[in-house]
Amino acid sequence: MYPELFEIPLVNLTVKSYGLMMVIGFLMALFVIRSLSRDITTNPQMITNAALYSLIAGVIGARLFFVVHHWSQFQNNWHHVFTIWRGGLELIGGVTFSIAVIIAYLFYHKLPVRRYLDILAIGLMLALAFGRIGCFLNGCCFGKPTEMHYGVRFPYYSFSYLSQVYPDPARNRSKPRLKLTSEFFGYVGSEGQWIETGQGKLKPYNLLSDEQKYEVKNGVYRALKVHPTQLYSAANAAVLSLVLCLFWRWGLNADKSAVVKKFAPMPGCTFALMFILYGITRFFIEFLRDDNPFEYAWWAIYRGGTISQNLGIYMTILGVALMIIFEKAKPDRITLSGSKRVKNPA
Repeated sequence: MYPELFEIPLVNLTVKSYGLMMVIGFLMALFVIRSLSRDITTNPQMITNAALYSLIAGVIGARLFFVVHHWSQFQNNWHHVFTIWRGGLELIGGVTFSIAVIIAYLFYHKLPVRRYLDILAIGLMLALAFGRIGCFLNGCCFGKPTEMHYGVRFPYYSFSYLSQVYPDPARNRSKPRLKLTSEFFGYVGSEGQWIETGQGKLKPYNLLSDEQKYEVKNGVYRALKVHPTQLYSAANAAVLSLVLCLFWRWGLNADKSAVVKKFAPMPGCTFALMFILYGITRFFIEFLRDDNPFEYAWWAIYRGGTISQNLGIYMTILGVALMIIFEKAKPDRITLSGSKRVKNPA
């Protein structure tokens, strides 16, 4: 786990692994988007501009969702809302804001919205794959305990470790999974005062005795192995990006073909398929995660699902609806050379 990769000299700012992987993901997605957009336009700069605006919107949206979701951390220190370099982003917020800004940009410039959204969907899943690797390095979005040989142990004081040493009523867990002795709670502060953390933070690692450090790293108090759900999600996003690319290419080749192919996807369907596939896969991956609280769900009887599972259901429904709409929609503004499916373009 490497939440901070290195510190920038003089300014005392650290480079966060999560933020760096988001930037790398964006650059990779931008490369793919520009390459694919050459098939539908002679001016890839337009889609590059859309991607840049979406990056800014994504950061704002990711931060806004985190602040709303963890408002108790900011209500007494509202100015910390802007200290984004300290970490605190939620991917779903970034994706939501990015898509909204992209659609607004395409409509404003009167571009073929559906064809551009198809390409952006491919890039979005690729960027998500890198973002989830950032989650793994940061230690967030962790999974449930497992005995599988590929399970990972996050270190003392990590998000996963903290979840294991305390009860979690939000996930219907009344007892801690890892029972530490009382010596691990409470410590002497910098001014000599005794700080009783109770159900708050554990002792900082540097205040542990040598024996305690051994126990949390190699002994009975080391973290339980958990599912590397961040890597599952990264692999899932990478595979979805490939599937969407193949699906999009199928539709594009059908447009260029001299033979009418009735079942080939129409423009916009790749974008719709992204919602369907990601909604379904996220719903099931969430069963292996152990960080999001249970909230509500019409599909569960004894307990609610997580907010991500509910969003996954809504995304799938939205994707199906969009698929139907796009299949029946009027042709877009672009008539590809040799296309037999596009007539009287709007």
